[in-house]
Amino acid sequence: MRFRNPIKLLFVTILIAVPLLGCSNGNGVATNSTVSPSIMPSATPEETASVPPSPEEPSSSPVSSESPPPASSLPPPKLGTVTAMRLADYKTGWTGGEGWIARTRNGGNSWTKQWEGQETVQQLFALNNIEAWATLDKGDAKELSLIRTTDGGSNWSAAGTVPNRDFLHFVSANEAFSGNDHTTDGGKTWTTYKLPAETVGNAYFHDKNNGWIVTQTNGKFDFRRTTDGAKSWKVVYTRATEAPVTGTVIRSAGKNDAWIELIGDSGMSQTSYSLFHTESGGKSWTPVLANNQAGSGPAPGFKMSEETKVPRNDGSSPGTLNVVNTKVAFMGGRCSACDLSNTMGKTTDGGATWVNLKAAFPGYGPQFIGAQDADHIWWINTENEQPSVLYTSSDGGNTWNKTYTFDK
Repeated sequence: MRFRNPIKLLFVTILIAVPLLGCSNGNGVATNSTVSPSIMPSATPEETASVPPSPEEPSSSPVSSESPPPASSLPPPKLGTVTAMRLADYKTGWTGGEGWIARTRNGGNSWTKQWEGQETVQQLFALNNIEAWATLDKGDAKELSLIRTTDGGSNWSAAGTVPNRDFLHFVSANEAFSGNDHTTDGGKTWTTYKLPAETVGNAYFHDKNNGWIVTQTNGKFDFRRTTDGAKSWKVVYTRATEAPVTGTVIRSAGKNDAWIELIGDSGMSQTSYSLFHTESGGKSWTPVLANNQAGSGPAPGFKMSEETKVPRNDGSSPGTLNVVNTKVAFMGGRCSACDLSNTMGKTTDGGATWVNLKAAFPGYGPQFIGAQDADHIWWINTENEQPSVLYTSSDGGNTWNKTYTFDK
């Protein structure tokens, strides 16, 4: 059909062109008039979980009739119950759980999954914000697998094993201690320090020469120190006790510094405990805490019938001990009969005084505490049936932010 009337031709042309103008962005590119809003939480680009692109397929490969969803529509990686936590500083740190390790660079507001596997992470340790290690439960009753990163977590690789489940801490890229075991090749091989037969609980070595243990005999306990790599152990403190020492937690912020937690009896969902501190290599000791309990009896080194004249931490059993330096330490409290079962106390003067913080949070699983200094604190509380929650404080625990809720 041909148009013989030029006026009619012009009119038809205009009718066709007008709708097309509504689909142009002014540069000749067609655009949608409706944009779907993003529902992803705000995060810095480096913290946003991403899916690596698939390798480019050869041109001869058949094309699937069902295209995969775009990366932006994929769910974020799942981070379940937290089983380990470690700070590098207040903004940077790692958490781990069953089959995953994640890192934050913005104080815990968002997390990037860095490692996935079949094992559960037992412990994390960071020497700085570049070098970090993780122990993995491989089903052995004692020995754990050890992996490490030297690039901030972008890559994790096998480093060796750890022969026990004590507190692992590295003092350099290759030297580490776990209880009375020592490695100088990054975990490939370990040497075991010999301990006295009366040793109770775990040993702690600050370095290859300086270490601490607790021994117990005939109604008393001794704090012992070595300065020659366990060749000899010197008794530096002795105290009578009604309650047996059933376990110990020892930390150190210097070769002459030691914080020693003594765990006593348990009963009626309660556990008694005490905490002592020295900054002088054991020449003098400060009793920091004495938690006698009606259901579990006296704290080690104290009596139920006498006033202890020593501060008491909130809670009916001990939580996590986190030592920041020779002056600052935090101690969690637990109460299995309480709705808000997690509490915390602190000292900022080496144990001369103790402050029980007002905050209390739910969660009947393990708690994790980390601090950069006296003011900047991370606190994760866990529960099997509920998500783990990270709380952070920048004012010494006077106020807390509910910073991140992990997946169930």
